[in-house]
Amino acid sequence: MTVSTPQPSPTFKPLYKQVQELITERIIEGSWKPGEILPSEFQLADLLGVSQGTVRKALNALTEDNVLFRRQGVGTFVSEHTLQKMMFHFFHFKSDNGDVPELPYAQLLETRLITPNDSLRTLFDIAPDEKVIEIHRVRSIKNTASIRELIYLPHRYFMDLDKEEKLPHSLYHYYQQHFNITVHKATDKIKAVLADEQDQSVLNIAAGQPLLEITRTARALDGRTVEYRISRANSQDLHYLVELN
Repeated sequence: MTVSTPQPSPTFKPLYKQVQELITERIIEGSWKPGEILPSEFQLADLLGVSQGTVRKALNALTEDNVLFRRQGVGTFVSEHTLQKMMFHFFHFKSDNGDVPELPYAQLLETRLITPNDSLRTLFDIAPDEKVIEIHRVRSIKNTASIRELIYLPHRYFMDLDKEEKLPHSLYHYYQQHFNITVHKATDKIKAVLADEQDQSVLNIAAGQPLLEITRTARALDGRTVEYRISRANSQDLHYLVELN
């Protein structure tokens, strides 16, 4: 693999930041895949034409940002989404009774290709003639339908996903493994809503029952918005938990 040496730019960035961006670009391009070990600091320094100290600083920054992880005495690896990591990092619903959290079972109701509205086109920064995939599914916790989800994905990033008859419970792991898209950051917005007809049917609840609605905008390593998700949850036995460090 040939990697160009970082060059000064009109807008100055520290050299380690330039190296950090180059490594991120190679991960996005698939040169280093999720779970794969990176070359050693010495090899990366030689490859990029910079000092080992600069490489170490870049790797430390990427590790702090969870793009990479280290195994003591082994090396530095590209982070990957696993079911266990997903449960604690991106899924924030917890049972009110204090049970150990579990990743819910997801049942696919429908997947289709749609013409997006103006809001989705703007969010995904796509052309007027581009399509969006809509996934409709229900998530059950302890055999009880608890969360109805509508998930929107730009078709350009997830070609032919709309043709799949089955999808796994952990979509972020699936995105990473099949489309080389790592969901790196997500922004959730929460508000109270009343159940509509679809909520009543899917979640088997009464008309007008209060629900928690969480809208999520998920971004990839390079900052692209790759998913918009609407989750409407029956919070009768659930709460939404975020731990602040």
